[in-house]
Amino acid sequence: MEICPKCGLPKEACVCEVIAKTAQKIKVVPIKKRYGKISTVISGIDPKMIDLKNLAKQLKEQLACGGTIKNDEIELQGEHVKKVREKLISLGFSSESIE
Repeated sequence: MEICPKCGLPKEACVCEVIAKTAQKIKVVPIKKRYGKISTVISGIDPKMIDLKNLAKQLKEQLACGGTIKNDEIELQGEHVKKVREKLISLGFSSESIE
C-alpha cells in the first residue's frame, strides 16, 4: 500500500488534490488572437498541485475544442468563459476561487 508523502494517508484516501483545488485563485479570461480569433485562457492553477495536462484534456473533451498549455496556463480555442467556469466547478474547484 502506497502512502502519500504530503498528507500521510494511503493513496486511495489522499485528499491533497481536493485541498489544492479549493486553494487556487483561478482567472478565466477571453483574449483576442491573430486574425480576430478568440481564445479562452485559464490561469492561476498551480501546476505542482494539479495535473494541468489532465485538466486541459478533460476541458478540451467536454467543450469539444482544441487547446494547449503555455507558461502554466491552459489556452482553449474559442470563447468558453461561462462553460469553463461551470466545468471547473463540476471538477471540484470552488466557485469563489474562479474569477
